[in-house]
Amino acid sequence: MYAQYSGHTLGQSLVGFTVEAADGGIGHVDRQQDQPGMQHLVVDTGVWKFGRSVLISAGAVIAIDTEAQTVKVAPSREEIKAAPRFTTDSETGDPDYLSTFGDYYLTLRSAPLR
Repeated sequence: MYAQYSGHTLGQSLVGFTVEAADGGIGHVDRQQDQPGMQHLVVDTGVWKFGRSVLISAGAVIAIDTEAQTVKVAPSREEIKAAPRFTTDSETGDPDYLSTFGDYYLTLRSAPLR
């Protein structure tokens, strides 16, 4: 789920927003899933990751600026690169995959500060 302080409002579309990791931009929101328990963003990374898309947990979103159309996420670019990969859109609706994906982002939140 989106953090209460993130600025996300129910039904808000983030499609097209620029996504910024803790250490730089990573792409733009291509699609989003807002179904409870499955909330995530599909981010098109463009040339950053050879044109592949990555999933980012809604819980990783720390700030949404609707005026600037940006979404800030807590993980670094390297942490996002290391996230479980998906190859087909059907995986974004697979509870087992989403559980693995969600667990990865949860471990980032509980990791010791650097």
